[in-house]
Amino acid sequence: MIKRLNIFIDESGDFGFVNGSSDLYAVSFTIHESDNSIANELQYLNDRLSKLEYDGMLHLAYLIAKRGDYSSFDLEQRQKIFWTIFNFARKVPVKLKTIILDKRYINSKSQLNKAISIEVNKFINENKKYLDSFDKIVIYYDNGQETLATILDIIFATNERVERRIEFDHVKKRLFQVSDMLTFIDKLDYKFHNNMPFTNAEKYFFSNSDIQYIKRKLKNKRL
Repeated sequence: MIKRLNIFIDESGDFGFVNGSSDLYAVSFTIHESDNSIANELQYLNDRLSKLEYDGMLHLAYLIAKRGDYSSFDLEQRQKIFWTIFNFARKVPVKLKTIILDKRYINSKSQLNKAISIEVNKFINENKKYLDSFDKIVIYYDNGQETLATILDIIFATNERVERRIEFDHVKKRLFQVSDMLTFIDKLDYKFHNNMPFTNAEKYFFSNSDIQYIKRKLKNKRL
């Protein structure tokens, strides 16, 4: 029987260095061993979301900012949706990793590209023994940003065990949405510990104690 590992990758931030560009760039990995069933947790998540009258893809930046699909949802409903996906992340058998680059200390897109490549390679090398224990590794990344897609392709190009999937059902792949959530909450935690300002929407949605609770509850899943 083939031993398979699924890695769901999402990013937050941009490669710009002008006024209005993001100060932080984050890449998050949600790592799931196929042998570990998440059927019960997934069913519970989807049932909870149905009761909250939302069954689409969870996109945390829009959820916090009350944009897109969430523009008609009040704060209480949006917070309930967040805690539903967070508790799903807390309960499923996965490992989590977020790489954060502080662009205030980086001067150009080429430097950012290099920094991302170094950090992703470092993460892979630190977990090489674990990754090598699988017959097949499937990476889910939808080419949301072409630069990151290129970096991933270069890093994994020579590994025959790795397959990267670009097209997949974003609604059904809830673990991809966990990575989306991680990019956001880990950037908040970085802001909190580095005295960086929160947006009004972030301050309105989360308390400082919320951020610390989230970090504490996910600690045992971190790589």
